[in-house]
Amino acid sequence: MFKVFTDFADWLVFGVFNLSAQTKLGDALHFFVEDVSKIFVLLVVMIYVIALLRASLNIEAVRDYLAGKHRGIGYVLGSSFGVITPFCSCSSIPVFLGFTSAGIPVGITMAFLITSPLINEVAILLLMSLLGWKFTLIYIFIGMTIGILGGFFLDSIKAERWLKSFAAKALQQGQQAQNDNKNSKHKKDVSLQKLTMKERHQFAKNEAKDIFLRVWKWVFIGVGLGAALHGFVPDGWLQQHLGAGQWWSVPAAVLLGIPLYSNATGVIPVMESLLNNGLPIGTTLAFCMSTVAASFPEFILLKQVMQWRLLAVFFVMLLVAFTLVGWVFNFLTPYL
Repeated sequence: MFKVFTDFADWLVFGVFNLSAQTKLGDALHFFVEDVSKIFVLLVVMIYVIALLRASLNIEAVRDYLAGKHRGIGYVLGSSFGVITPFCSCSSIPVFLGFTSAGIPVGITMAFLITSPLINEVAILLLMSLLGWKFTLIYIFIGMTIGILGGFFLDSIKAERWLKSFAAKALQQGQQAQNDNKNSKHKKDVSLQKLTMKERHQFAKNEAKDIFLRVWKWVFIGVGLGAALHGFVPDGWLQQHLGAGQWWSVPAAVLLGIPLYSNATGVIPVMESLLNNGLPIGTTLAFCMSTVAASFPEFILLKQVMQWRLLAVFFVMLLVAFTLVGWVFNFLTPYL
């Protein structure tokens, strides 16, 4: 599916610009073109599809199913939904907005948002071939646990008060609609179902345009930073400085992963390279999880829906979680 973006980047960077793949500039620009084009297409498609579903289907059914459950079950369901949705961190943002406007509690939404970029079916298969089924199952369990506990923690501190005003308003309206529905079980809101296909398309198109215009420049900035570091960090630097397994190497790897960007599938080859060059498994996982779920591009995009205080809490929470994961895997490696 994503090969078309690689081919486009090959054509533009190596064909039109006539740069070599062996140069740092060529490598960095190829990364930038491929990821920006992929993210833009995913953003537009995902925003449009979700908006079309919101205009076409009874979103209250999904909302009530999640929001009506016990919070603990809701966190598990949100995290599980993140596992089966192959979204990168950036393309998860439209889903976050859709969940928020549907009135789903922030903790359940964040359980999805944390888990989704970390785990997908392709990454699971690649991890299985690379590390074996034991490590893969532990990785899935830990990834879901981070999402569940993260959602619980954010709900416990009432994180919804730190959403941007438009997101907080959408959440409040969605929850009000849910309460109205509970208070009037026989009252059916059929207004959305009366929309024609043309009206649904227009609604989805306007939604896609509005959100895209709000975030496109941040995609350029975030992926640009990641591409610069991707192309210009010297080969072997990580292995040379973090390969001895010292306790501090795990948090250091987490911090180094923040400026970079990848998705769970794309980071697997990087993981294989690091492991083959002697980096401990826990340190490698911590670095890759940070690259996937705590990168600059994701936080730049999340800044569009979160205030700085919530972004900082979310950021520190992920750094602590990934550091603990790295230590646990380094400890368990001799026994698996």
